[in-house]
Amino acid sequence: MKVIETHNLSKYYGKSRGIVDLNLEVEEGEIFGFIGPNGAGKSTAIRTLLGLIFPTSGKGYVFGKDIVKDSKEIKKHIGFMPSDVNYYEKMDVAELLRYSADFYDVDCDARIRELADTFALDLNRKILDLSQGNKKKVSILQSLIHRPKLLILDEPTSGLDPLMQAKFFDLLRHENQKGTTVFFSSHTLSEVQKMCKRVGIIKEGKIVAVEDIETLRKKQLRKIQIEFMTAAEHMKLECPGILSPQAQGRELSFMYAGNMEDLIAALVNEKVADLLIEEPTLEEIFLHYYDDQNESGKEPQIQ
Repeated sequence: MKVIETHNLSKYYGKSRGIVDLNLEVEEGEIFGFIGPNGAGKSTAIRTLLGLIFPTSGKGYVFGKDIVKDSKEIKKHIGFMPSDVNYYEKMDVAELLRYSADFYDVDCDARIRELADTFALDLNRKILDLSQGNKKKVSILQSLIHRPKLLILDEPTSGLDPLMQAKFFDLLRHENQKGTTVFFSSHTLSEVQKMCKRVGIIKEGKIVAVEDIETLRKKQLRKIQIEFMTAAEHMKLECPGILSPQAQGRELSFMYAGNMEDLIAALVNEKVADLLIEEPTLEEIFLHYYDDQNESGKEPQIQ
């Protein structure tokens, strides 16, 4: 069963682009990643699926139901965690979560206590007094208290410390094992790689690829910076997979799309003073991989 399905779904704000001809399919029980640079259209796509804004054209379905005509029924079975949260600040956490539970007409008290214990969240504190990280925890609880069939997450880990991020990912896996489908939107590639088997990649409002994570890993670029003992050393470096090399003095920097063993072998006999290997930003991956793919109309050859 397809939990999410869209056909040429588009949203414009006047003449400004939101999303353009979006075609996506998310299967039941899947953890599906949705990635792209900031401003790519991720949040617009999510808000359109949720019925918070109306599409300009095209069709979208959640649980087989129309996202416009059946929006009220769809929302009963969705948990949504937005990228930014704003709450009634005079309420305490327990009041806010019970207020949210009333929309689903289910008794969530035991579930609230269970999740609050998991995330070490004080239910008696006022929203006004919470740090940004604790407000994020409230958002996690709010999205999960009614045990949704579909969980939609928009940049969910921003504001969470590493320990809470690890707990959050463990919880997502647990909920998924119990049958919850997860739609995970992020601009951080490493997060998506931890959680998802498939990923949709959006740029400038359009889907540029839907990839298996394993396929994406093979295409993964690395950001390399090498400092040689002398300025002339980098002139001799030859290795398949080096993209956009830039030399300055004794330093050579480039994107690398090849096998790391090949690069290390190429450096064995060179006089290297320092070596830095980093994960590139998603924007850099788009610049060096997906921009080339769009311009040529076909996939670039990566060694």
